[in-house]
Amino acid sequence: MHAYRTHKCGQLTKKDEGQTVKLSGWIHRKRDHGGVLFIDLRDTTGLTQCVVDQDSPQLQEIEKWRPESVITIEGRVKARHPGTENAKMTTGDIEVYIDNAILQSAADVLPLQVADEDNAGEDIRLKYRFLDLRREGMHKRIRLRNNVIASMRRRMWDQGFQEFNTPILTASSPEGARDYLVPSRLHPGKFYALPQAPQQFKQLLMVSGFDRYFQIAPCFRDEDGRADRLAEFYQLDVEMAFVTQEEIFATMTPVIDGVFKDFANWTGTDHRVEWLPNLTYADAMSKYGSDKPDLRNPLIIVDVTEVFAREDVTFNAFKGVLAKGGVVKAIRAPGVAGQPRSFFDKLNDWARGEGAAGLGYIQIEGGEGKGPIAKFVPAEALAVLKNIAGLQDGDAIFFACDMPEKAAKFAGKARDRICDDMGVREKGVYKFCWVVDFPMYEMDEKSGKVDFSHNPFSMPQGGMDSLEHKNPLDILANQYDCVCNGFELASGGIRNHKAEIMEKAFAIAGYGKDVLEKKFGGMLNAFRYGAPPHGGCAFGIDRIVMLLANEPNLREVYAFVMNGAYEDQMMQAPSDPTPEQLRDLHLKVVMPVKVETAEKKTA
Repeated sequence: MHAYRTHKCGQLTKKDEGQTVKLSGWIHRKRDHGGVLFIDLRDTTGLTQCVVDQDSPQLQEIEKWRPESVITIEGRVKARHPGTENAKMTTGDIEVYIDNAILQSAADVLPLQVADEDNAGEDIRLKYRFLDLRREGMHKRIRLRNNVIASMRRRMWDQGFQEFNTPILTASSPEGARDYLVPSRLHPGKFYALPQAPQQFKQLLMVSGFDRYFQIAPCFRDEDGRADRLAEFYQLDVEMAFVTQEEIFATMTPVIDGVFKDFANWTGTDHRVEWLPNLTYADAMSKYGSDKPDLRNPLIIVDVTEVFAREDVTFNAFKGVLAKGGVVKAIRAPGVAGQPRSFFDKLNDWARGEGAAGLGYIQIEGGEGKGPIAKFVPAEALAVLKNIAGLQDGDAIFFACDMPEKAAKFAGKARDRICDDMGVREKGVYKFCWVVDFPMYEMDEKSGKVDFSHNPFSMPQGGMDSLEHKNPLDILANQYDCVCNGFELASGGIRNHKAEIMEKAFAIAGYGKDVLEKKFGGMLNAFRYGAPPHGGCAFGIDRIVMLLANEPNLREVYAFVMNGAYEDQMMQAPSDPTPEQLRDLHLKVVMPVKVETAEKKTA
């Protein structure tokens, strides 16, 4: 007989009745029923109920073993007594009567409960992550992650993609976030960077003649922590040669569609998967106030600037903003005119919490406008407003007035908040779409300089001609995102594969040729020796698992993670280097100077 087990804890059924078996696992729960001891024994496959009879010579010893101790038991499989079966367990028709038990590893008093939820705080959960991961929910989610990645790999292989690994130690690259730097011992004063993405390497693979590449790629970005972003994350990284944007969509849509259909009902709630038509960036911002709109929300934003620009409309709070080039965005909320005043007051309070003056609105009742703004909008102007927004009796309409970009973003937040307060967000569906035609450049508000608005390696639409003859802020990129339920799941583009276009594109953003050669010399040089048109994308694996598991926090779908301050409380990272390490790396630590406040100085 095997030293530790003949079966796993989730395998035994009634057909095994009468067998002598050996099981190993963790003590999940213990229950003493009048001298008869019941132990739920757990491993990664499930639970088996084990019984220690009152006449067992090991009873007194086993009673001392704490939950989460690891044990091996040998015993006989018996059918449970009628009426004591547990239909919720795969092993619920049987139990194992223990003839012999061995304590493999004793557990101390637990800092958090494994068998039951005890609302342990995040600090405790992360410090004792190995215990947290034993919990059924965490265990299932980590297995889900494995299964999602396996499904992705299989689908990519089936389409002729090859998996290649790219370097972790590389050069710093402007990908939109701070790099994690690694000092070089052999080259004093110089640093490697951990990759924000394998961008240059996957493009170089296309230049090298590998037609279809993918990788489950680790990426690192030194950004502030939040629920849907971690310092270290993984993505399904993809690149293809001789492809158009439409071919990339046709290739990757079935992969992601299949993954979501495989696991759409994982939480026990039926979900369907729906792909909507492509959406331009301009339309996304105009209609939804976001470049990653949640399309389960039926509310649409409309521009009603012309209404409030009319001479007969006297709402001066908006007039002053319009005079400076501002706009008025509006969200129609069907059927809420009959809501109590508190419904509108709560929205006003929310808007103030977002830094706005409030959330103005008009209700339509009996064909007339009511509410705090209605008196400033005469009947003729109200008729125009109804026509633009499709207003009907019983509707309300909410307004956001600011400069164009700020108005769009605030209206987008208001759209989601109003939707939630109305309770009209569609349930049981994953709604996908590709957002296309992103702007190539944007104006930095602080510096007033033109910079890349997204991926700097995308091919500008119109190529060199656009770069030479268009206002940079009017140039669109061959850049796209895949969004689902309000999350950006993927970003990608058709790449710039011509050295001269790359030089011009970076020059517009203020990067001289010397900087380009220094930072991207490898890829730029490769383009001079024959580069195929190519493109790709990268899907965030963590966010996909988060959506499928219906978890709002990425830390719930990762095995080992840091806290919001990027501290690993289990492994005690980051840690202080030793003097020897600093000496080897030719480094000296200079701590930030603490500035005393005036209050402390005068205290």
